[in-house]
Amino acid sequence: MKSNHLDWPFFDDRHRALATELDAWAAQHIDQHHATDVDAQCKVLVKQLGAAGWLRHAVGGTEHGGNVDVIDTRAICLIRETLARHSGLADFAFAMQGLGSGAISIAGTDEQKQSYLGRVARGEAISAFALSEPDAGSDVAAMSCAATIDGDHAVLNGQKTWISNGGIADFYVVFVRSGEAPGARGISAFIIDADTPGFEIAERIDVIAPHPLATLRFNDCRVPLTRRIGEGGEGFKIAMRTLDIFRTSVAAAALGFARRAFDEALQRAKTRKMFGGVLADFQLTQAKLAQMATTIDSAALLTYRAAWQRDQGRSVTREAAMAKLTATEGAQQVIDAAVQIFGGLGVVSEQPVERLYREIRSLRIYEGATEVQQLIIGRDLLKEVGR
Repeated sequence: MKSNHLDWPFFDDRHRALATELDAWAAQHIDQHHATDVDAQCKVLVKQLGAAGWLRHAVGGTEHGGNVDVIDTRAICLIRETLARHSGLADFAFAMQGLGSGAISIAGTDEQKQSYLGRVARGEAISAFALSEPDAGSDVAAMSCAATIDGDHAVLNGQKTWISNGGIADFYVVFVRSGEAPGARGISAFIIDADTPGFEIAERIDVIAPHPLATLRFNDCRVPLTRRIGEGGEGFKIAMRTLDIFRTSVAAAALGFARRAFDEALQRAKTRKMFGGVLADFQLTQAKLAQMATTIDSAALLTYRAAWQRDQGRSVTREAAMAKLTATEGAQQVIDAAVQIFGGLGVVSEQPVERLYREIRSLRIYEGATEVQQLIIGRDLLKEVGR
């Protein structure tokens, strides 16, 4: 069903043109069939997105291959929403190019930007963002993977896990405990090329919506200090700034999944014959469709408010958390309702709504689980009262 959200005042004409052009491109170029080799398909998608110019929106700095000097959050969100509606794997491929290189766009040196960002934008290098650990997911400050300084090098030891693009990335932005201060103030970020001695893929991880995912291991992995992003101890701040950009876009991806499920459900309700009519004739179905549409619009308003606000240079800590919480939880409800409308066909493997049912689940967890978003919102509200 055609949505009118592009008419909202959050967007400029360039955003509307971007979404329309990408939708037409995706319909023509993205393979809708299930990939048997997910690694290979991700690599193909990165190349396609790079060759078509879409990845230029994922990096900052026109002199380094970016579309604009500062990453446009609304553009990122519109791209993710559109790609997710067509293919969850295409959305993943785009998002990880941005998240994986985001720290370099934000705080990298000119040399680091020159070395990496252009290749990311052209789809010639695959990036990854390595923050989580076995015992440090939502509580980032609890990380134990560490770096010690040895002359003009850092030596990394420890593990990272749940790392998207793990196993296929050409480089990883890795956040480690570097000891400049206790807790979050003693974390630094380093760029680790995939062929660096002492770095290995310890384990590949299979999940319900397949995509490249792995545990990383560092064993006396030596990296020049010229590969450190920002100063020592600035890693947590850089990670949070990166997530500030891309957390809102997770909400946009959830929107894309929800819109696709809603379109599928509408079509099914209008054509599924039942008791001498069609499923859409029943008030129960109409009420369910009404709730689905309202949930989608509510999430879209919060998502694009947060994206617009960030593009105005304002803080979006609370707004991004509200958007991610509402959009991901709402999309889960919309997709579940779509499966119900499809009946038995809704749980047949590789049917669109069955695939969406698997794809949405992880969005409620990664880049801050729903419960963490609730904590962020609550604390921010209480802080405001204190002021």
